Amino acid sequence: MINLTLAFVTSLLLGMRHATDPDHVVAISTIVSRERSLARATGIGVAWGIGHTMTILIVGLAMIAFKVAFTPVIGLSLEMSVAVMLVLLGAANLFGPAKTAAPVPVGHVRPFAVGVVHGLAGSAAATLLIVPLIPDARWAVIYLVVFGAGTVVGMAMITLAIAAPAVLAAARIHSLQRTIRLAAGALSVGFGLYLTWKIGINDGLMTGHAQWTPW
Repeated sequence: MINLTLAFVTSLLLGMRHATDPDHVVAISTIVSRERSLARATGIGVAWGIGHTMTILIVGLAMIAFKVAFTPVIGLSLEMSVAVMLVLLGAANLFGPAKTAAPVPVGHVRPFAVGVVHGLAGSAAATLLIVPLIPDARWAVIYLVVFGAGTVVGMAMITLAIAAPAVLAAARIHSLQRTIRLAAGALSVGFGLYLTWKIGINDGLMTGHAQWTPW
């Protein structure tokens, strides 16, 4: 019982740590850069985590039930989708309409969709490394649920930590909102382009020599 409890606490903490991956932080920073409400910003983090968790559960269940396997090409292709998404998110911040006076709330659809895309890439790692080591399918499913819960909690905390300084500063210096939005957009585009090079060239997705190490 002690070992089982330790395993689930570990999976919860792994989920929370998973939320701190650089691509996750960059994506959520780009989305919340328009927000001036801590409550809405935290909700965005939760929506992202739910979308991420849904994908992990679906992919994980497919692996458990149908023994679905990830090849290096599939794994890298899913990660490439994250790189493309980061570039698009950043471009939207850089070239989208500026509404610094009364910004329109982002809502939960976009962060949910972004979480789903991140989950496609992250699910391979989360399931490939752990799920095959759990002999009982029921416990494997519970592991995925706990891991997902940790991701939701972790992303909500990270989003709040990212949004709080920006929201407080923008409330005092209104012009700062646009600067934060542009800076987040530039960071997202830059990091997305870096990932595109790393995945496509360095890891071999575009050269026909795919080498993929999950997580």
